[in-house]
Amino acid sequence: MIKNIIFDFGDIFVDLDKTATIREMQKLGMQTVSEEMTHHYHLYEKGMISTDDFVGYFQGLFPWISEQELIQAWNAVILFFPEHRLEWIKKLSAANQYRLFLLSNTNALHISKVKEHMTNERYNDFKDCFEQFYLSHEIHLRKPDTEVYEFVLDENNLQAHETLFIDDTTENTEAASRSGIKTWNLVPGKDEVTRLFDQKHAFD
Repeated sequence: MIKNIIFDFGDIFVDLDKTATIREMQKLGMQTVSEEMTHHYHLYEKGMISTDDFVGYFQGLFPWISEQELIQAWNAVILFFPEHRLEWIKKLSAANQYRLFLLSNTNALHISKVKEHMTNERYNDFKDCFEQFYLSHEIHLRKPDTEVYEFVLDENNLQAHETLFIDDTTENTEAASRSGIKTWNLVPGKDEVTRLFDQKHAFD
């Protein structure tokens, strides 16, 4: 029996354009994404380097691109948070039938952009729906590393078999499954989180 639900954030609640940053960076003169760039991105997502260090690293690689242009390109991935999803999660929280958690790979710049789109009031209303609100750059852990799932389970005394994890990335749901957590790999554009309870198999 499912008692706990862990939600991802991007493309579950807030809409994303996952190819936008690379498109915008290519317009500014970036040709390819190197392993070192990806490494710095992961460090930033885990809060291991500051925003200044992160932006400074890319300015070192592309000195002709301004700080503002870099930040705009980086944040191009963030779209909007539809109101019907906010109302849905507020109702689910108010019903108090499940313990609700959020677990997101994100970073300070992206969260600032989300707040800008949502307004602080709507963002705080959303955040208040969850017992715990875990952002990778604040907890220094990121999906799909096993440690992040064990951290959420252990810190909240959750049983894996009583927990459902919802994410749009197969790599993340497969990793959660290996920890014994039930999963729903939501497909953006096809699935909708507000139809969660149509996914009967996820609650078996």
